[in-house]
Parts: sequence; C-alpha cells; structure tokens
Amino acid sequence: MKDPAAAEPPDEPGAGGTTIDVARAYPGARRPDRRRTVDSGGVGLAVSEWGDEGAPPLVLAHGGFDFAGTFDVFAPMLADAGWRVVAWDQRGHGDSDRAHLYSWEADLRDAAAVIGTLPPGRLPFVGHSKGGNLVTHLANALPHRISALVNLDGLPSHRAMSDMSDHERARRIREEIDNWLAHRRSLVGKQRRPGTIDELAERRGRMNPRMSREWLRYLVTVGANEAEDGWRWKIDPTMRMGGFGPWRPQWSLLQLPGVGVPVLGVLGLELEVMGWGTQPDEVLPYLPAGARFEGLEGVGHFVHIEQPGLVADLITEFLQ
Repeated sequence: MKDPAAAEPPDEPGAGGTTIDVARAYPGARRPDRRRTVDSGGVGLAVSEWGDEGAPPLVLAHGGFDFAGTFDVFAPMLADAGWRVVAWDQRGHGDSDRAHLYSWEADLRDAAAVIGTLPPGRLPFVGHSKGGNLVTHLANALPHRISALVNLDGLPSHRAMSDMSDHERARRIREEIDNWLAHRRSLVGKQRRPGTIDELAERRGRMNPRMSREWLRYLVTVGANEAEDGWRWKIDPTMRMGGFGPWRPQWSLLQLPGVGVPVLGVLGLELEVMGWGTQPDEVLPYLPAGARFEGLEGVGHFVHIEQPGLVADLITEFLQ
C-alpha cells in the first residue's frame, strides 16, 4: 500500500504565500474525530481522539514541543486498524492550558488523569521521544493499566550526560527551580514571534530538517493560532527543553528492565538535531526479557512522521 504521506505534495506557495486551504491539503492528514478537555489539578488538557469510541483504547503521547496534531497522519492509521487512539496536548503545548511550573512529575500526573477517563482495564501505551520516556515511566507508575509498551525513539543515550549522586541531585533541584523562575520572570508579557505559514514552517524546519516543507506548513495550521499580525505557535513561550528539574538518561533507561508487559522499542538510526543520538548497543542491555527492538535505517528521530505506514504496521502487528 502506498504511504499517504509519500503522495504528491500540494502546490508550492504562490506570491502571497501558502494559504490555510493549501496547507491543510496534506495527503493522508485527518483531524481528530472527537476533542474534549480533561482537568488535571486545575490545568485543562486538550484531548484528541481518532477511531470508534467503542473500540479498544490506545494511549499516544507526543514529544517535547510537539502536540497531538503531529499525529494527524499516524493516528488515523492506528484508528483504521481498530483502535480508539487517545492523545493529548501536554501542559503548555497546543490547546492545553499553560501552567505556572512544568516538571516531569506534572506530565506524569497529567497522563494519569487522561488515562483515568478511559474505561477500566489494561491498554497499550505508545509514546514518541519525550512521550516515549513518559510512557516508560508511566508503565511502572500504573502497572495495573498497561498491556503493552511501545517506545518510538524515546530511548535516551547516556553518553553525553553522566549520572549524579543523590546529594548532587538535591542541590540541582534548588538551582534548577531558581533558574526556571528567573527565566519566567524575564519573559512576563512575551509572546512567540508571529509570522506567515511559510515563515513558521521555515523556523520549525531548523529543528526538524528531515520534515518536508509541506508537512511543516500543515502543522502550522493545526499547531498555531492566527491573529491580525500573523500566526504564532501554540506553545508557552516560557517553556524550555525539559521544563525544570534535573534529569539524567540513566534514570529513564533504568525504568525499562522492570517493565512487566511486552515492549517494542523503535529507533531511527539517522542522527538529527532533535534526536537523542542513541545507538542500539546503548539500549539493548536495558530492554526487559522478550522485548522487541527495531532499528530503522535511513529514518530520523520522527519515525512516525517519516514512515507513518511502516511504524503503524509494526505497532499493529506487535499488539496482535
């Protein structure tokens, strides 16, 4: 079957720039079938769903600085395979509320709040990049709710960052919070820089150099708001990579051996700016017994965007 995302792209922008109608015509993209809001301790989380509401649910977590709309090609493929795909904009991202503080623990609580709205029983957790790390931690936090774990290029490398002692970790928490609050104070009243659809696509392309310009233009129309002075990404301008708080790759890797359900790990083997730079031999020793690992040659960090059909088929087969 031909991958919809590999079909002919829309027309190139005209003299006036790409219009929303042209950008939205990305092949294979489908907006969610349903949208709702979940309250997580006072923070409203925008939840998107694809597929039959009565189908078995599957949780899908996006990466840092992404949003549920980045699944607009990938999620429909899983839905068409018989799943009720449930994704949410993480706090500060997309249409979810912005928060005073961001942390790894807050993201875990938010994920648990979304899962708490789904029917009782076990369900698959799937996550990309930061979302892959998130669902890996969640697998140990909610063992009674998970049936299988799929980590899409969210397997960190420990090469670039050494571990730290508990004493150092405690000291770093205070420093990180102080720095975070100073960063926030410096951005009071600030907004993200506006631009045209093409300008925002060009800026995002610097972090996602392997993504087609047509896909990036599509993302602007679902991940940004349009105002009189142009489009702005719907991401809290005070957000930084990792939010605040110390974090080391080992802390996530050490979550893997204890996962007691079937595990599928997928790694794009082409290095790029937003990826972890992880090599298979750094991950394999941490996988639990019986886990499956797929390294994808010629594919970058965004495995589900570059090869949505291939990755959706891998997951569908694995979950069967």
